[in-house]
Amino acid sequence: MARTRFLRFTLGLCLALVTVSAAEAQRGLGLGKRNRRSPQGLPMKPIEMPGESYRGPLPELTAAQRTLRDQLKSDLTRLAGVIGERNLRNPENYAAAALFLEKSLGEMGYDVERQEYRAGGQACVNLSATVAGGDRADQIVVVGAHYDSLSGTPGANDNGTGVVATLALARMFAGQKPARTLRLVFFANEESPYFQTSQMGSLVYAKACRAKYENIVAMLSLETIGYYSDEKNSQQYPTPLRAAYPSTGNFIAFVGNTESKELVTRSIGVFRKQAKFPSEGGAVPGNIDGIGWSDHWAFWQVNYPAIMVTDTAPFRYPHYHQPSDTIDKIDYERMARVVSGLESVVSDLLNGH
Repeated sequence: MARTRFLRFTLGLCLALVTVSAAEAQRGLGLGKRNRRSPQGLPMKPIEMPGESYRGPLPELTAAQRTLRDQLKSDLTRLAGVIGERNLRNPENYAAAALFLEKSLGEMGYDVERQEYRAGGQACVNLSATVAGGDRADQIVVVGAHYDSLSGTPGANDNGTGVVATLALARMFAGQKPARTLRLVFFANEESPYFQTSQMGSLVYAKACRAKYENIVAMLSLETIGYYSDEKNSQQYPTPLRAAYPSTGNFIAFVGNTESKELVTRSIGVFRKQAKFPSEGGAVPGNIDGIGWSDHWAFWQVNYPAIMVTDTAPFRYPHYHQPSDTIDKIDYERMARVVSGLESVVSDLLNGH
């Protein structure tokens, strides 16, 4: 997420945990329009989400989760520790990151597709790997993350964690035969100065999908998912909402626009059934500041359902968009629990009703 979005993100992502009242929703509110103004002052109430957020001590990691934890740490050490800052101002590192991803996917047995384009006169590339579907192969589920980092930061949490989580899911689903098709996509240029421009990698990708009339039924953007705290008041909210939501930043959030409400509720519902880990969710009009500040926004622009999975970034992470966003700040055990839960979410999207 770009530095210039810090303050508006703090308000907007908080509002992602609530939804408009039924009366206001009936009056429209310009749902789905890309007006960047927030509907300040409108009455809001907590949205009903299926199941309940997990409470209590976290259970011991399973053997599979311990292996996952170690793999996440190894991949992130390579991406954000060895390679570090990766963007068009550091083209050698950017290319090294893309090569690392291609090589990793190749070792899993995937044929990697490169979507090349130019931004600022320089070459950029989106990378994708596909698990072919069966009887519903024409229905596509996309799981993706941006692999660039903001200038001046190694981007361990933002968004190295989303990238290595996507790699982990690629390992989990390699060789499977799901009903629907799965695409694992790594996007270029989410960060400033390309955010929400025609040169944003996810927008280039989403537009190409729409131009080919591809039937993307769900898109999950994994955005900054590696920081959690058990300290009281570690999760911040605007004053009117502080009493309604957890003050402890120990949860993972599922966030979407109103048009993607079914995807939000389905995803968090499966997560809560399968993962013993705190979670919060919300589906609100996409014109509320902060709701669309990752790659899921690009898919909204061409009318695909899409959500963001996030630790809420500047809402709780003190090293957001700083040089100190390094690999030692990440909670690998909790991230492993989240990714383990996301495996169930993706499996349901691929094979469920």
